[in-house]
Amino acid sequence: MSDELEQTPFSFGPSDASELAENPEQRCPCVLLLDTSGSMAGRPIQELNEGLRAFQEELAADTLARKRVELALVTFGPAKLETDFVVAENFQAPELNAGGDTPMGAAIELAIELVTRRKEVIRQHLGPTMCLRPWIWLMTDGGPTDHWQNAAASVRAGDNDERKAFSFFAVGVQGANMEILSQISRRPPVSLDGLRFRDMFVWLSSSLSGIAKSQPGAAVPLAPPDWTSVSS
Repeated sequence: MSDELEQTPFSFGPSDASELAENPEQRCPCVLLLDTSGSMAGRPIQELNEGLRAFQEELAADTLARKRVELALVTFGPAKLETDFVVAENFQAPELNAGGDTPMGAAIELAIELVTRRKEVIRQHLGPTMCLRPWIWLMTDGGPTDHWQNAAASVRAGDNDERKAFSFFAVGVQGANMEILSQISRRPPVSLDGLRFRDMFVWLSSSLSGIAKSQPGAAVPLAPPDWTSVSS
């Protein structure tokens, strides 16, 4: 995750045309795909909730990022849209609960659908050059319990040097099936050091803030993450 990401303009925007008129800033969308299956019960889900609140606070504290970063939250399982895209200043971290299995494939497909829908909205309301390349950020402590191969093919089709439809990242908590994650993500998945969700989200907010301030087409260096248990 220490590579440079070339930011490419994409069609994206919130569905509320009045909000777009009030806030015509360029957008940097990010879909959070968070595993809330039964294995996350106890301390893991508590730490995840604390990290998500820190994420909200960090982005809200950045004057420009709070207007430019767009967040959507999908949990699994089951795959559920917790929060549709809102600008960071309007994002409220929900209290997540653990339970169910791990339908990772369905969650990934939902995230890609969200990004695709946003692209269509921006064509209608904001214009084709006002959104940077979206991020999809997956966190899991297990392996998919559904059919994930189609989702993996969609990730590979969208996150490549030719289409650049989005950037996909995968983070494995202890117990995650890293082999399957490596088949889904073009970038090598990384392992979270213990339950350092807060550190992960602080890094993510800082990275998104930097990208949100960049110009379309600019290469944005990402700081090496210091919350991983292996070198990235």
